[in-house]
Amino acid sequence: PVPAPPKLQDEVSCSICLEYLRDPVTIDCGHNFCCVCITDYCERWEGSTTGVFFCPQCRAGFLQTTFRPNKQLANIVEGIEQLALQPDKEPKEKLCEKHGKKLRLFCEDDGEAICLVCDKSRVHRSHTVIPIEEAAQDYKMKLQEALDLLRQVTGEVAKLQAQEGKKTAQWKDKVRAQREVIVAGFAKRRQALEEEEQLLVCRLEEEEEETLQKLQKNAVFLVEQSSSLAQLMMEIEQKCQQPAADLLKVRAPLTMSHSVKLQEPEAIHTELQDSYEVPRVRETLQKYRVDVTLDPNTANAYLLLSQDRRSVRVGDKRQDVPSNPERFDTCTCILGRERFTAGRHYWEVEVGDKTCWTLGVCEERVSRQGIFTPSPATGFWTVWLRNGDEYAALTSPLTELMLRVRPRQIGILLDYEAGEVSFYNVTGSSHIYTFSDTFSEPLRPYFYPGVRAGGLNDAPLTLQPGTQQP
Repeated sequence: PVPAPPKLQDEVSCSICLEYLRDPVTIDCGHNFCCVCITDYCERWEGSTTGVFFCPQCRAGFLQTTFRPNKQLANIVEGIEQLALQPDKEPKEKLCEKHGKKLRLFCEDDGEAICLVCDKSRVHRSHTVIPIEEAAQDYKMKLQEALDLLRQVTGEVAKLQAQEGKKTAQWKDKVRAQREVIVAGFAKRRQALEEEEQLLVCRLEEEEEETLQKLQKNAVFLVEQSSSLAQLMMEIEQKCQQPAADLLKVRAPLTMSHSVKLQEPEAIHTELQDSYEVPRVRETLQKYRVDVTLDPNTANAYLLLSQDRRSVRVGDKRQDVPSNPERFDTCTCILGRERFTAGRHYWEVEVGDKTCWTLGVCEERVSRQGIFTPSPATGFWTVWLRNGDEYAALTSPLTELMLRVRPRQIGILLDYEAGEVSFYNVTGSSHIYTFSDTFSEPLRPYFYPGVRAGGLNDAPLTLQPGTQQP
C-alpha cells in the first residue's frame, strides 16, 4: 500500500497498536486512539478505583465515559486506505478478522498470526508470542529442512529409477537371449526332424523300389512259365491231330507233360513297417504325463493288485471281493481311477516279456458283464499282443502291426479334443498306431493282463509313476 506522509501518518495512527486508526475516539487530552485499543488499555490498567486513567501518550488523566467518536478522522483514515488500494498496486495486507489490525505477531501456542491487540487480550496473555517475521523465518527454515529432505528422497528415487531401468534393460536382454536360444533350439530340432523325415522317406522309397523289383521279377518269371506251358500245350494239341499210328509213336510230349510242375515265385513280404522312430519322442510326451493308478472296484475277481495300485497280474484263485456293477465279471480286465474329459494325457505301462496283453482307453459306460471284443464301436481304443509276437490295433477288422523292436514298455497318449489315442514303443522310441475318432464321454485307462497260462505271461502289467497335471 502507498504510505501516508510522515506527519499525516502520525495523525492517523494509533500510538497503542501503531496502525491506522479503527473507529477512532478522542479522549479529554485530545489524543486519538482506536476504540478497541483504548478500551482494552483501560481494562488492563491497574490504577485507582476512581475511574480516572492516564493517556498512553501524555499521561494526562481522562475518564472512560468521556470517549468521543471522531467521525471526521475515521473518514480521513478510510480515504487514505482507499488511496492505497488503487489499481496496479500491491494487494491489501491481510488484517485481523476480530480487530481489523495488521497481523504483526505469531502465537506459537495456537499456531496462528495475531495483531497487537490480540496479544494484549486475555486469550493470548499467557501464550508465547513472537514477531511474525521471526515465526516466518523459523517456518522457512523448517520448510527448507523439509525441502532438503524431499530433495534427498527425490535423489534416492532417481537412483532407484535408474536401478529399475537397468534391471528392466537387463531383463529384456535375458528374455531376448533366451528367445534366441529357444528359436535356435527348435530350428535345430526342426532340421533334425526334417533330416529324419527325409531319411525315413528315402528308406521307404528304397523298400518300395526293392519290393517292386522283386514283384516285377516274379511277374516275368510267371510270364515265362506261362509261355512255356502254352508252347507245350500247343505241341500236345498238334500231336493229338496226328493219325493213331503216328500218335502212338510220340512219347516225348507225354513224358514231358507228366514231369511239368508249377513253380511258385519267390515269396515276397508286402507288409509295411507300421512303426517309425521319432527323435526325442519321449521327451516331447513327458509334458503331458499324468500319474495313473488302478481302480480296485473295477478289477475282475481273478486279478491281483499291488499295494500301491500300480501293478496287476492274473491269479489262479478267485478273490473274495464285493460284487458291484463297476466290476468286470468275466474278462480279467481293470480300469484306471482317472477319468479324462478334456486335454492331453500321457502314461506308460511296463509290459516286460509278457506274451499277452491289451492296453488303451475306454468309455466310462462300457459294459462290464460277459465276454466282449474291444473295438471303437463298443467304446474301446486299444492295441494288443497275442502269442508273444502278434501285435494288432483292435479296429474292426483288426489292423495287424509289424514292430521292428519288441516293446517292453508302452506309452499311451490321449488327445481328447483331437479325438486321438496314440501308442508308442518306449523301448524303441517309435510310434505304433493312432486311433482317430470323436469323444463325448469320459474316458478311462484300460488294462488286460491276459490269462494265467504259466511262464512269461504271469508277470504283471506295471504303471510307471508320472507327474499329475495341475
